[in-house]
Amino acid sequence: MITLENIQIHELVGLKTMISDSPNKQIIGLYGTIVDETKSMFVINTKKGFKMIPKKHNTWKFHVNNKETTLSGTLFEKRSFDRLETKI
Repeated sequence: MITLENIQIHELVGLKTMISDSPNKQIIGLYGTIVDETKSMFVINTKKGFKMIPKKHNTWKFHVNNKETTLSGTLFEKRSFDRLETKI
C-alpha cells in the first residue's frame, strides 16, 4: 500500500500531483494526474491536456490517502521499477 513514508519507491501513475516549485516559473501550480512516467519525465493529464514535465529541478506535491507531501524530483530520477530496489 502506498503511504507518505514509502511514496518514493512506488509506482506513481494515478496519483494527483502539483508542481510547487520550479526554475520554470510558468509551470508552478500545474496540477493533474500522473498518467505515465519515464526515467526523467512525468506525463501529467491537466485541464489543458497532457504535459511532459521533467522530474529533476522541480518540487512535487503529491496527494496520498487524503494527505499531501512535497518532495524533490531528484528522488524520482529512476524508472519506477528501478526505484523498487531503493532503500528508504
